[in-house]
Amino acid sequence: MVRSIQEGDLMTSSPSSSSTTTSNGTDSDGSLSPSSSSKSFVLSALTPFITAAYKPLAVLSAHVGSVSSLALCGEFLLSASQGKDIIVWQQPDLKIFAKFGQGDGSVKALVSVGSKVFTAHQDSRIRVWKVSRRSSENAFRLVDTLPTTKDYLGKFMKQSNYVQTRRNHKRLWIEHSDSISCLAVHAGIIYSGSWDKTLKVWRLSDLKCLESIKAHDDAINGLFVGEGRVYSASADGKIKIWGKEKRKQTGSSLSSHSSSSSCSHVLKATLEGRAEVSVNSVVVSGDGKWVYGGGSDGFVMGWEKREKGGDFEEWELGFEMRGHKMAVLCMCLVGEMVCSGSADKSIGLWKREGSGKLCKVGVIQGHEGPVKCLQASPNNVGAGFMLYSGGLDKSIRVWWVPKQDNLEEEKKKTSFKTLLMQQE
Repeated sequence: MVRSIQEGDLMTSSPSSSSTTTSNGTDSDGSLSPSSSSKSFVLSALTPFITAAYKPLAVLSAHVGSVSSLALCGEFLLSASQGKDIIVWQQPDLKIFAKFGQGDGSVKALVSVGSKVFTAHQDSRIRVWKVSRRSSENAFRLVDTLPTTKDYLGKFMKQSNYVQTRRNHKRLWIEHSDSISCLAVHAGIIYSGSWDKTLKVWRLSDLKCLESIKAHDDAINGLFVGEGRVYSASADGKIKIWGKEKRKQTGSSLSSHSSSSSCSHVLKATLEGRAEVSVNSVVVSGDGKWVYGGGSDGFVMGWEKREKGGDFEEWELGFEMRGHKMAVLCMCLVGEMVCSGSADKSIGLWKREGSGKLCKVGVIQGHEGPVKCLQASPNNVGAGFMLYSGGLDKSIRVWWVPKQDNLEEEKKKTSFKTLLMQQE
């Protein structure tokens, strides 16, 4: 169902203080709630919010569970749910084109590449769907599951291919042993991050698992890939940067197992932020010089790249700012704009300054539950872009957001209107 919403739902006041925190101190989606002992200093000043710039366009309500992930696939918007269903919305009118995936386990993440869609599930599997636009009845057809049967059969006889996952339980190294929380795809490779603390590398051409990396000391919550680097965000409070190199028999690689490929991913840097705070999401600037992370205490952090030292890259924490009253659950980047979704039901809009630091320029409200996922269209729509947000309220909301160059004009107009009102 598509239902338009009024601009009155778009607010710029501070988010509501209502909380989805459970009795054990975690949010309803498992993220840590803000700590009362968190530091409160800010290294970048807030600018006045612009009220007229951000336009709500629609609310899409058809999922039976919380919306967990969004992806763009050509003219389609795909949305995945904790209720196991995946819905395909056809643009521009955003009517339901197809549904698929029911009964295949709660969907945690999805990505689209070429004519295929990859979905990550709570049952620790990745499913591969072939896209056919001949008819909506069978437009998305299940064609494989990772690891593939061929990959599995090629390894299950050899004892050295098994790893200890928990007491008295072993699995092949190509298998995840817990929920797959995030996916990312780049240059013919798909990456999967899991609550089992590993990062796995899969080749798109034959769907073979190339590597399994013991990446973190706690669950992996987010992935970002760009310019030959993989960035993993974890509940252990760290963001790690991985680079692909020719395999060396040294301790620089944290890969527990890998195929016969001549290259492997090695650790390039470890970024640490606030103590005892889970990092739930990560995005990287287009030039690769800044990494931004969202924490379970509502802070947004930024690290700046310094000179390379030896085999490792040097990064410095450039700023940390409280962006939300509750945990930051997701982030996306469009040009010089960064968007952050939070358990406080709001979306923060940030502008990258010349220095690379972020400055908050607005807040979008409208969701009735935590904002779990964000997806922005890379194509210009007027002088802005389309932003899609999915929440634990089972809805997807569609917004139009102006790009950075337009923000200054709107700011001037708002200031001028305020001045005229004061003179009346």
